[in-house]
Amino acid sequence: MEVPPEMLDTLAGCFAQSLSPDAAARRAAEHSLASSEASPGFALTLLGLASSPRHDLPARLGASVHFKNLLRRIWPKPSPSPDADDADHLPPSECAIIKAHLLQLLLTAPALIQAQLSEALAAAAASDFPAKWESLLPSIVSSLGTALSAGDVPATNSLLSAAASLFSRFRNAFDNNAIRLDLKYCLENFAAPLLEVFLSTSRRLQATATTASPPESRPVFECLRLCCEIFYSLNSIDLPEFFEDHMREWMTEFRAFLTTTYPPSIEADGAPDALRAAVCDNLQLYMEKYEEEFRGYLKEFVEAVWGLLMAPTVSPSRGQLAVTAIRFLTTVAESVHHALFGSPEAMKQICDSVVVPNLRLRDDDEELFEGNWVEYVRRDAEGSDADTLRRAACRLLRGLAANYREQVATLVSAQVQQMLVAYAVDRTHNWKEKDAAIYLVISLMQKPGATGGGTPVVDMESFFTSVIVPELQTPDWQSEPMLKATVVRFLKEFKDQIPKATALALLPSVMRFLTHESNVVHSYAATFIENLLIIKDVVSVPGANVVTRAPRYVAGDINPYAQQIVQSLSKALSFPDSYENPYLMKCLMRVLGIANIAGQIAHEITSRLVGILMEVCNNPKNPDFNHYLFEALAAVIGRAGEQDPSLLPMFEASLFPVLQRILVEDIAEFWPYAFQIFAQLANLSQPPLSQNYMQLFGVLLSNATWDRPPCVPALVRLLRAFLRKIPNELNQEGRLPNILAIFRSLLSRSSTEDSAFFMLNTLVENVGFDIMNPSIREIWGALFTRLQTRQAVKFVNSLVVFMSLVLVKYGPGILVSSVNAIQPGIFMTILQRFWTSNLKLIKGALEVKLTAVASTKLICESAVLLDAAAAQTWGKLLDSIVALLSRSDQDGAQEQNDGVDATDSQRTSGYSVSFVRLQYAGKSEDDLLKEVNDPKQFLVTSLATLSAQSPGRFGPIIEQHVDPVNKGALIQLCTAYNSNIV
Repeated sequence: MEVPPEMLDTLAGCFAQSLSPDAAARRAAEHSLASSEASPGFALTLLGLASSPRHDLPARLGASVHFKNLLRRIWPKPSPSPDADDADHLPPSECAIIKAHLLQLLLTAPALIQAQLSEALAAAAASDFPAKWESLLPSIVSSLGTALSAGDVPATNSLLSAAASLFSRFRNAFDNNAIRLDLKYCLENFAAPLLEVFLSTSRRLQATATTASPPESRPVFECLRLCCEIFYSLNSIDLPEFFEDHMREWMTEFRAFLTTTYPPSIEADGAPDALRAAVCDNLQLYMEKYEEEFRGYLKEFVEAVWGLLMAPTVSPSRGQLAVTAIRFLTTVAESVHHALFGSPEAMKQICDSVVVPNLRLRDDDEELFEGNWVEYVRRDAEGSDADTLRRAACRLLRGLAANYREQVATLVSAQVQQMLVAYAVDRTHNWKEKDAAIYLVISLMQKPGATGGGTPVVDMESFFTSVIVPELQTPDWQSEPMLKATVVRFLKEFKDQIPKATALALLPSVMRFLTHESNVVHSYAATFIENLLIIKDVVSVPGANVVTRAPRYVAGDINPYAQQIVQSLSKALSFPDSYENPYLMKCLMRVLGIANIAGQIAHEITSRLVGILMEVCNNPKNPDFNHYLFEALAAVIGRAGEQDPSLLPMFEASLFPVLQRILVEDIAEFWPYAFQIFAQLANLSQPPLSQNYMQLFGVLLSNATWDRPPCVPALVRLLRAFLRKIPNELNQEGRLPNILAIFRSLLSRSSTEDSAFFMLNTLVENVGFDIMNPSIREIWGALFTRLQTRQAVKFVNSLVVFMSLVLVKYGPGILVSSVNAIQPGIFMTILQRFWTSNLKLIKGALEVKLTAVASTKLICESAVLLDAAAAQTWGKLLDSIVALLSRSDQDGAQEQNDGVDATDSQRTSGYSVSFVRLQYAGKSEDDLLKEVNDPKQFLVTSLATLSAQSPGRFGPIIEQHVDPVNKGALIQLCTAYNSNIV
């Protein structure tokens, strides 16, 4: 694989510039890399640079990361979407070259680059292996045999690392015949070589363990660890026959690794504990999935793991080993073998020797708290994948409590009291005892929505009053920051159980912590306040069979504190390492979205937020923070702007410069947000719109603006805002044909067809038929052409909603005649094949109401449906209307749970450009049928009026063509609304 040196040099320079502190240079380099992705051979150039020994490591590493991510996006998938564009995939010729060279390049690369290329190999193999990459596994096995014979441990590790990446997909794969066939192929080719490498390397370790130095032994331990990692992957779906037959060989070595003590210098290196942690993972897998086959080994492994946890060590990896070891013991404690821990002596030993020591804060916890607060919060409060010793220890207690609840409660209650007494004796030096006591209570007490009943270790009200509240109200609120953080976290965990009056009384105390010098403390305080404001209580709707969830805290509750909270958060955002603190910004967003903010405070916070946005535009690196920043802007615009329209000029003067900067400097990550804020401002404006808006309207109508899929939903919302204000502008300068050209482009891709229909709905809602009439034939033609190849439920439902909108806005006659203008009689074909059958599948309150009313108008007002020849179609459509309304009525009888925070459910997952809707920038959709309060009543009263004009005509049709269940429902509706079909 030859790549011209000058191309590699150019690309290396580009990666160097992408790390430049100069924002302009960095963005230019990023743009160059992004635009190069469409160039033929770019993936090969990346791979060439990643494997080029004459270039520096940062450039090679950047190329390997980019190569990995590129393969994940554009490597051809096994079952591409019918709408997928071949241009979005690597051509087969490049795929073949990559597959021919990737393994060998990976084996010779430095460790950092090797890790990236291994993941790239796994990304390609996910689609092609084994069917389209038959040479891969035999090549790995052959090279493995050569390396093993030569005693080349580093080469062996490189091959095992590639195999580990290849087989990792079996860990989380959905169990089906296809995945089992792939696994069978891998087992047939790799299970025996893996065991050979494992046993050979284990013998090598035993022979050299007492004489080898840490650098010499480290690759041997790594080799065995990789074997254990592959063991886990190959055993994840089912217990393979080969592994069952050779279980004693594996288990014998596993036990040896757990029970052998290596020389102190090797133990201190950490490699033995990394291997033991991998062994414990495998033990847990077998305990969870293959308990019957594993039970003969269980007792000896419990003793071995327990012994490890008791043994003193200086290993830097002991923390992670302890986590995996405790996790294994927890699995045993929750199983039918819980009696292994059932004796009072065993349980006390677990509590005293395993749980409590691992529950107390350690030196590395304090270092993490002070040096990397983001990671501390992620581990402590967010339940990250990297489990902590504290969490693992408490999970073991909960596992024991599942079968020995009273014994555990007694032990833990006594332990909590001992810790609190120790703290009372020496508050200065024993604050960690109180911290551990609170953590125990947080972990074991019942929380709202939790299952299992919790373990009652303390009287919660007394604990809250005597332990928690004093820490909140202490004058020395800056002291013992880790203890303060745990106290505030307690509030967050039990926020639902704190009475409203108590929470509001404590709020001033908690607000002090927003400006605490510790990043963790002010982050936890912000999180508590934000979580408090989204609590919803279940309430019944009077006179209806519906329960809903209403906010516990409303504007009137938070208004007295809002200004102080906003100012404190603004101050905290200027603290070191909290300039882009997402917890602070999320709290600010929530307060601005609920409280009544006006006057000077609205000016001040808008100016502050715009200043922050100007700064992050230089280097958008924190997607969560950036999202909450735009949400905060949308919230203050929405709340303050709607209450005081005189603030709009201030918002426009503050925001237009930074939003225009985002467009001019092509800060792609922020384009979707910018267009949503523009739409929000346009919605608040009154016509005639200023020149700034009209220039933006021109940008909106440019085809190039719509070439970025993540921006499309935001652009449609902006178009909707303009059409509401200046619908007649479409008649000028060919704007409507331009919009329809964009519509056709959006309709051609399944990923953007929702936006195409949103655009059409926006046009119909806001534009009269006199403007739409010249183009309506073109619209129907595009829709029906697409319908010929795209008959998915989602598309057909969108079509039914759009046709219903046309009927309601322009009348049944215009709908039928405009559709039939495409082809005589085609309206009835569409109605029979698609509308009637899909009507009962419509979802969404407004959509159900719209389509039900439109369908009712069709059967009661449309001449084509009232024709005697259309009796069967009339009856079938009525049947679907009743089915739709009956289903929506059943749905409404269930709880309407909107308690999930919408801004959380859409949190960005990385740094790629994507559309994320700003909840505070969007209004609820307009109801074009405000005059119709109840579509069920509208149906039966319309039918009663129609039947009164032709007595005796419609009863037989209903009897013949409406399903008996729906006929019964229709009779009930007639009775309920005192209407008769005669």
